[in-house]
Amino acid sequence: MEEHKIIERLQAHEPIILGEEAVRNYSILIPFIKKEDGLHLLFEVRSLTMRRQPGEICFPGGKVDRDDDSAKGAAIREAREELGLRDASIGRVYSFGKLVSPFGMTISTYVGFIDQESEIQPNPSEVEEVFTVPLSYFLNEKPDEHIIKVEVKPEDGFPYELIANGREYKWQTRQYSEYFYHYEGRVIWGLTARVLREFVDKVLKKE
Repeated sequence: MEEHKIIERLQAHEPIILGEEAVRNYSILIPFIKKEDGLHLLFEVRSLTMRRQPGEICFPGGKVDRDDDSAKGAAIREAREELGLRDASIGRVYSFGKLVSPFGMTISTYVGFIDQESEIQPNPSEVEEVFTVPLSYFLNEKPDEHIIKVEVKPEDGFPYELIANGREYKWQTRQYSEYFYHYEGRVIWGLTARVLREFVDKVLKKE
């Protein structure tokens, strides 16, 4: 191919995110609800029959579908479906940010306020139960922090002979923090705790 052809194509090309097709996009809602003692955050316990992460504590959310008009729309839709809420039950929804997971996911996060008069009827196929935690708990308590190290392990038959230093090649490793909140016998951890910690530090405790 001639140089001018390459230049023509580059001039007409819209920059892309390389590898984007392999990234799974999810969206979650951080739901507030007002109770007699003030604002609470609402959490779900995933159904024990779920294939992935049964029994874990999370915020409402899920994969962004093609039919969703936006990541925000997906977060609201998932919350309504999982909590059995009417369309008007979730109001004042604001974008917080996007979390990039080390496992090939992006999670768009939104904060919303559930009408305190709403009747919550969890979908039993997805939600085992729901519970709330006073906002004051997260303002006053720091999570435990533990480090996870992610190492690269090539599969059997990997062609070491094709790379410099062969089996002695120094693969890059990474590490990240896992956070654990303990509240009345429940443990909130994983992506939920990571999003929660960021929200507390960057919004609630922002000076």
